[in-house]
Amino acid sequence: MTRNSVLNPRHIALGSKLDGDTWNGMPIPWSYNTSAHDEVVAVRTCAGLYDVSALNIVNVSGPDAEAVLDALVAKDITRLAPGMSVLAAEVDASGALCDDIMVIRDSATDFRVSHGSGATPQNLAKLAKGKNVKIAADLDVHILSLQGPKSLEVLGPHLDFKLAELPYFKNQKATLFGKSVMVARGGYSGERGYEVYCTAADAIHLWDQILLVGKPFGVIPASWNSLDLTRVEAALLFFPFEMPEGDTTPWEVNMGWGVDLDKSGDYIGKAAVMKSKGKERFKQAGLICQSGQAVEPGAKILKDGQQIGVVTSSSYSRYLMASLAMVHIKPEFQALGTAVEVVGTSGKCAAYVAKTPFYDAMRLRTHPENAA
Repeated sequence: MTRNSVLNPRHIALGSKLDGDTWNGMPIPWSYNTSAHDEVVAVRTCAGLYDVSALNIVNVSGPDAEAVLDALVAKDITRLAPGMSVLAAEVDASGALCDDIMVIRDSATDFRVSHGSGATPQNLAKLAKGKNVKIAADLDVHILSLQGPKSLEVLGPHLDFKLAELPYFKNQKATLFGKSVMVARGGYSGERGYEVYCTAADAIHLWDQILLVGKPFGVIPASWNSLDLTRVEAALLFFPFEMPEGDTTPWEVNMGWGVDLDKSGDYIGKAAVMKSKGKERFKQAGLICQSGQAVEPGAKILKDGQQIGVVTSSSYSRYLMASLAMVHIKPEFQALGTAVEVVGTSGKCAAYVAKTPFYDAMRLRTHPENAA
């Protein structure tokens, strides 16, 4: 099924042809007339506005909604309070990651699920059989994501609550520029940011107003190419690109935070994922490559002529002036500074294992409390 953002006319006016790869059935503004590298500078120094409406949002409601979602993911959903959200590991029967997923709780019996291009719809349908639960994709919702250090100053004065007091992974019903919205603190850029959930009917008005009040701060529209640059700099996972093996476990991509080890309830793949802990075949890591361009995803990583890993995602960061690669590498070679060689179809280059995130290694931009 093809979906379209009501913001497509805005994207076209900004130079997007909307003719590249779709994501979740929606044409994406991969590029604008502006440089993606300049958009990254805006996101890092003031703020950039993204249209991330291609995310799949599913409403899950009813007396059995909590039980269904608790059986879907490895986090304990019974602990999730209304107004909060949680990123979780969703695995299949073999314990392998099968989607990106965030569970948002709105009330005791009402949830929203934000997910990527994986198996969530099929898993939800299976778990819902015989249960008192309603599952419905929200095809109207649009999501505007303002990412950057000035995002609080831009949005705060125009909301009817104190945005500065909104914690990470918390969401709040609000009025913004006269429209009813849901505001959540989060994003995919490695910066402080906020996501505005609205109806399709209100999306253009909100997009225009955010850019209007943000202009004095330096806010600009930002394309998905710049979003990918920022997420690689921040070493953020993206299903299925960071899981190319097809049977990647949470432990292999440093996603132990997505599994509650003390969760008493059962969920799909629980026994298998617990059994796989401590048996990692490789680990997610980062490389700084001695190259003036991005290396190829899928390129081999060699040590003394033997393959020890593979590149999963990459970029040339003009902001950091470095060729970055997110990789899977055998655990014995993950020590920082380990020298390796990256070999792809277009050539080879030297590289070394580096600390991730490449940008803001302590994640102080998104989690300033880490400074303590």
